[in-house]
Amino acid sequence: MYYFLSGGLLSFETGFGVWVLFSTLLFLWAMNRWLVPPIMNALNEREDSIKNSLEAAEKALSRAEEISRDNEKALKDAESAAQQIRKEAIADAEQLRTERIEKSKQEAARILEEARNTIEQEKLKALRELKNEVAELAIESASLIIKSELDSKKNRKLVDSFIQDLSKRN
Repeated sequence: MYYFLSGGLLSFETGFGVWVLFSTLLFLWAMNRWLVPPIMNALNEREDSIKNSLEAAEKALSRAEEISRDNEKALKDAESAAQQIRKEAIADAEQLRTERIEKSKQEAARILEEARNTIEQEKLKALRELKNEVAELAIESASLIIKSELDSKKNRKLVDSFIQDLSKRN
């Protein structure tokens, strides 16, 4: 214990302690006066910058989510519109197909009817021509066969009855 009181390395001197205390307080005061305010300002600015960045990021995220929802809605609307257009196109195509089939059937029926009428007219024309030729042939043959036996009235009567018989057969 004597060693501590004799002034070794661990001894305490009042004058030295006062100077250490004074220099420490002076250092703390100088730090607080000139160094701490710029550091605090820099820290506050950094804090504000971080807050602003976080707020901007939150706003950007919110806007991105809103845009994403709008895009999804627009996509769904576009898909719905595309399906509606597709359905309408299919319905229009089916209606057009039905109309064309109906027109084709009507045209075919009209052509068939015209063909039947033409055939009937040609048939009647051919029958008339045939009757006339048969009548002419009958008259010629009858006149050759019985040239002197019949007069022209009887001859015409015979031909007319022959033509009527032919008409009844057809």
